[in-house]
Amino acid sequence: MLTDFKRVFHFALSALLVATLAACANHAGIAPTSHLRDATSLGLAFGATADNPIAADWWRAFNDAPLNQLIDTALDTTAAGQSPSLKTAQARLARAQAVTEMVDAANGPQLNAGADLTHQRYTANGAVPPPLAGTVRDSGTLQLSGNWEFDFFGKNRAALDAALGSAQAAQADAQAARVLLASQVARQYFQLARLMDQLSVARRTLAQREETLSLVQDRLKAGLDTRLELRQSEGDLPEARQQIESLNEQAQLTRHALSALLGQPKVADTLIPSSLAAITSIAMVSRIPADLLARRADIAAARWRVEATGQDMVSAKAQFYPNINLVGFAGLSSIGLGRLVNSGSEQWGVGPAVRLPLFDSGRLRANLAGKAADVDAAIEGYNSVVIDALHDVADQITSVQSITRQLAEQRHAQAAADGAYALAVQRQKAGLVNKLQVLSAETRLLALRRQQLDLSARALDTQVALIRALGGGYASAPAHTTTTDSKIAAQ
Repeated sequence: MLTDFKRVFHFALSALLVATLAACANHAGIAPTSHLRDATSLGLAFGATADNPIAADWWRAFNDAPLNQLIDTALDTTAAGQSPSLKTAQARLARAQAVTEMVDAANGPQLNAGADLTHQRYTANGAVPPPLAGTVRDSGTLQLSGNWEFDFFGKNRAALDAALGSAQAAQADAQAARVLLASQVARQYFQLARLMDQLSVARRTLAQREETLSLVQDRLKAGLDTRLELRQSEGDLPEARQQIESLNEQAQLTRHALSALLGQPKVADTLIPSSLAAITSIAMVSRIPADLLARRADIAAARWRVEATGQDMVSAKAQFYPNINLVGFAGLSSIGLGRLVNSGSEQWGVGPAVRLPLFDSGRLRANLAGKAADVDAAIEGYNSVVIDALHDVADQITSVQSITRQLAEQRHAQAAADGAYALAVQRQKAGLVNKLQVLSAETRLLALRRQQLDLSARALDTQVALIRALGGGYASAPAHTTTTDSKIAAQ
């Protein structure tokens, strides 16, 4: 009898497969229309290669211990006060990984156990025959039930690939968050270093103006100057004090920003940054690298989202085909709990379950069209990220090159001002000029010093911005072996 059942089962399954494949709903004519931009189409094929890779801990190249400590603290995954942005990215990654495990579980057999105990009165006027009709009885069922879906058409496999793509995108997002956080900390640190250096210049400016006022007062008493010169000198002091107060305010706000980035309030309140002159400048690339698309975590994340949406579409297309399951159960069932475990209460069953979409008023086609639109949106989102990345890198390279030229010109002006000041000091010692002329020469020197500090800080800031634009040392996942378009077309 078992042999006959197997023969009938195989015949029925084969017949169902043939019939259902012929009767499946039609998904023809639904496909994405967008296309991914590659390096060649973006003009990157002839750019600089990866001969100057960026290290994952790129900030150490600045050779600045306080900066290293700040960024290490910000990126420390074990710190109690870790940055909320990193924690958010890690939570998204954990969720994506959990979804992957949940989807993967659908590929295996499922086994469930159940126990039903019922105290029931059976109707006397229904289909239940005597002696049960009109009586109150206890009934029970103890049963194991199993289900195994055969993924003949790749629906579950595509769903798993989509979940894996989402997990990879979340992982790339987490890396992008790390790069962004490190760059923000470095840029705020360099801003604080600039402000502290500017404060030193501002204090010297105030001291110089106080000295000038004292000299003018003496000259006024001697009849060498008028009250006009006195009033002008007196007016210079509030301006110098206001500049110092403004720089103190900016420095305190920058410390607050650093503390917020580290997720630890007031941690930067006592930070003493290095002077800008003590920070090593980094040599940067002069052209957009041809491998830029593989360097940036945000581009990798966008690419993985394209993969995920493509697999979602493959899964949606597989829903047009039959859903075939092997189901079975085995257990005990009886009227009267006293006989539940007795001989004769056994029951079992096994067989295929086939679900075939024949007519659904266009629901499956609408769902597939929506998934195709999701693929188009993901592709255009990827293309937008790529174009923005090219724009970002090009801007930063232009700024780095321009600031380098500006610093060269500023150094020439600084050298000339240094020479003029030294000559004024010599002439004063020789009695050829007075102290006011020396102070006037120093005024020009201090103005150029402020300009030099601004340019030096901007040079460091732009180097960090370019490092971030070039990926910040992100190591991309292995290259995709199959494109989304070919995966969809293969189904």
